[in-house]
Amino acid sequence: MIDGILLLWFVLTLGSLLFVLWDQFKNTPSLRIMTLAWAFVILYTGPLGLFFYFLSCRQPMPETHDQFINVHWKQTLGSLIHCVAGDATAIIVMAAFLHYVNIPNGIEVIIEYSAAYLFGLFIFQALFMRTMFKSYAETVKKTIFPETVSMNMVMTGMFPVIVFIKYHYPVASDPFTLYFWGMMSLATIVGSIVAYPINSWMVKKGIKHGMMSKGMTMQHHEPATLSVKQMWGWVIGTFLIFFAVMAIVGIFAPIRFS
Repeated sequence: MIDGILLLWFVLTLGSLLFVLWDQFKNTPSLRIMTLAWAFVILYTGPLGLFFYFLSCRQPMPETHDQFINVHWKQTLGSLIHCVAGDATAIIVMAAFLHYVNIPNGIEVIIEYSAAYLFGLFIFQALFMRTMFKSYAETVKKTIFPETVSMNMVMTGMFPVIVFIKYHYPVASDPFTLYFWGMMSLATIVGSIVAYPINSWMVKKGIKHGMMSKGMTMQHHEPATLSVKQMWGWVIGTFLIFFAVMAIVGIFAPIRFS
């Protein structure tokens, strides 16, 4: 029964992905980095992602996209989408590779976290927020904070699901099974839910920007200024939340480093 449900889910996912790609090139004038982000997110969240795409991004009528996306929760979803796309992609690729390497699950978490952080920072965060700063190097420097706190929340949702399912259902570790992809879909959905509030706060403060149309820039945008103390407080706080959740998960699915 589980096999049948997963097969149906991924058939619907393929249909959702094809529709979103068609719509992005024929109807909805998104930035191309956002098209890529939506493609990845739909691949991992299937018809649920398509549902939110209709609600938050798909242009209902010609020349209405700017007005349609000018709502805080839609802006937040745009911010969340490109964060999740980068983080989840790196985790999935690395998890597929590490399936063939015999290492403790704690070390696997560290490697996957590191890969997701680097990929998310240098590709999705930096490229998406490039127009807010003078150069790519400055963009990377300025987006370290939002990427760190946002990713920590994504990881707080994703890793507990992955660690728990892999421990109790080892077959889900194999990237050539539907169980692996079903696990990653569930982890991505949970990670998105957990990371939504922190992205909402950052969009409201102007630390991140959200959904944008093709041709739009944020050069006029003045983000909120946080002190070094405030930034460190948020970074440490999100790390503590992540470690606390992983510690709780470790009670039900032991996390080992040797």
